[in-house]
Amino acid sequence: MTTLEHPTNQHYDLDPRIFGLFLGESRKYSSGWFDTGKETLDEAQRRKMDVVADLVHVRPGSRVLDIGSGWGALVLHLAGVHGCDVTGISPARRQREYVEKRARELELADRVRVITSPFEDATELPRGLDAVTALGSVVHMPDLQAVFAKARGLLRRDGRMYVSESCFRNAATRARFDRVDGTDFVRRSIFGNGELRPLSELVAAAEDVGFSIETTLDLTWHYHRTIEQWSENVRTGAAALDAVRPGIAAQLEHYLDVSNAGWGYTTKHYALVLRNAR
Repeated sequence: MTTLEHPTNQHYDLDPRIFGLFLGESRKYSSGWFDTGKETLDEAQRRKMDVVADLVHVRPGSRVLDIGSGWGALVLHLAGVHGCDVTGISPARRQREYVEKRARELELADRVRVITSPFEDATELPRGLDAVTALGSVVHMPDLQAVFAKARGLLRRDGRMYVSESCFRNAATRARFDRVDGTDFVRRSIFGNGELRPLSELVAAAEDVGFSIETTLDLTWHYHRTIEQWSENVRTGAAALDAVRPGIAAQLEHYLDVSNAGWGYTTKHYALVLRNAR
């Protein structure tokens, strides 16, 4: 793949049509929420965004930062459905352009701002925030404690951070599987960089910077169902995907197969709600 300015961009800076073809209407690149397992992908993704909004206690006028905002699904949902003022941050230029365009189309430009930068390097971020969200983005950030400290510093007292991440199920599993072929393929060919950690490392880093752990959720089953639907979209849309970028369908199918094979065995997907408490 083409080498871009930031290592995560090699995947996230692809043509946005690719993500629309396999992620669904919202282009939301993280787990949905399946109350019954029978929901469509788009229904599950909308439900998940409402769950996140509830967990961080947003209301109309709440100020939110979404770290790793991707194609803007959560940014646009919080602004349009929940009336929040939302800043998204992503290192991928194409994602910023896409989100800004969608915000104008949805008449949300006055509530949406997008910054192109890695979170660790960004210097002009809003402060006194009501909430920070990070859905599947801290995997790309080597210094987890520094990321949590920076996020906490942006929150008002009693503000909340929602973070969800794929994790090795324990330290022993990480030691055994971190450098096997499947893990290396995802790290090298999809994400550019990324380190799965056990949940215990996320909890320890959050506690060490002063967060209170308010909620822990196991979303493994929800992500398994999500990837099943992404995989079906790749299979049915293979010709359209390859018309945009030859060979991308096979690469995506392999990535999704590797990801789904590990759920419950080597990997889990967790969410934490962290509160900036006393």
